[in-house]
Amino acid sequence: MADLLPVAEAQRRLLALAPPVAVESAALREAAGRWAAEALAAARTQPALPLSAMDGYAIRFADLPGPWQVIGESAAGRPFERTAEARQAVRIFTGAALPEGTDTVLVQEEARREGDTLHLDGEGPERAGRNVRTAGLDFREGETLIAPGERLTPARIALAASAGHAALAVRRRIRIAIAATGDELHAPGAALASGELPESNGAMLAAMLAQLPVEIEDLGILPDRRHILEPVFAAVTTDILVTTGGASVGDHDLVRPALEAAGAAIDFWKVAIRPGKPMMAGRLRDTVVIGLPGNPVSAFVTARLFLLPLVAHLAGAADPLPATRAATLGEPLPANGPRADYMRAAHGGGRVVAAAIQDSSMLRTLARADCLIVRPPHAPAANPGDSVEILDIA
Repeated sequence: MADLLPVAEAQRRLLALAPPVAVESAALREAAGRWAAEALAAARTQPALPLSAMDGYAIRFADLPGPWQVIGESAAGRPFERTAEARQAVRIFTGAALPEGTDTVLVQEEARREGDTLHLDGEGPERAGRNVRTAGLDFREGETLIAPGERLTPARIALAASAGHAALAVRRRIRIAIAATGDELHAPGAALASGELPESNGAMLAAMLAQLPVEIEDLGILPDRRHILEPVFAAVTTDILVTTGGASVGDHDLVRPALEAAGAAIDFWKVAIRPGKPMMAGRLRDTVVIGLPGNPVSAFVTARLFLLPLVAHLAGAADPLPATRAATLGEPLPANGPRADYMRAAHGGGRVVAAAIQDSSMLRTLARADCLIVRPPHAPAANPGDSVEILDIA
């Protein structure tokens, strides 16, 4: 096992192969799911003026317990333009600007109105400023709202819009070429002869990448023929080339020699992980190459741990590596061997339970899993109730 790289070291070396891509400006609706390339400061104060947080009447707290004369109305976008004097009130609605001369909102449930005369009909506000959103309550002009490398979630997109921005600085989309290799593979849905298989990795990887800022070039299914693989690899100009299959040590595993013949420098090959040991990474000119195992479960696990973080890194993520979390084990686990084990598992009754059979050929087990239990190398046996680290996958 001495020639196998630990997972963390393999991730570090992979991300070191290339820096983030160039910065561009993207409209808010095009920026979702990407990462901020620059700090975003507020271009305005929110709220810009004191606003009512409730429907009711704007009053001066010092005038309690009233009564007041109602002299007008303030609604969102239609403010009351005059100044309220002592014992004057303005009908006000949620989100409306507080009129000059008032400092508190008497909610309508505690108010009784007789014509233009307003009476207190309850306990009333207990302090000045009650039911008022002060200017700058959310943020003030010049404040940093989004840090470089933060994911542009729907909430952050809304925040940027509220802060006065129509576009954001992001990294351009990551261009990825995906090639499946293997004489036995055919397009999903095609008629199969004995020993042939549907190619499932391409569709799976595209689905895994769907929520990331990528452009995918499908190189299709390539046969185990070095004279075919080499020119296809040599012509690649994307940011990432992902191959599946052909990365092991058999006579028909030709991806590595074809890549090297095309000019690639392999940085590492074989990782101390189960499933997914025969994984490699390197550079082909300006392209980062990731060779994933052909086994779909192994390809899924290694894509989750290596391909997706690489995309996030190139797209400018501050923390591109997947985060694990603690969970309570529901059934015992045996001691682990020298490779990190990523076990398909699912939650039930507040606990996490590993699938009974972890054979890496079983896609149905993966489809039923919602997480992977992460077992470090040489982890001791674990019992129900123990805390284990998990990586969510659904």
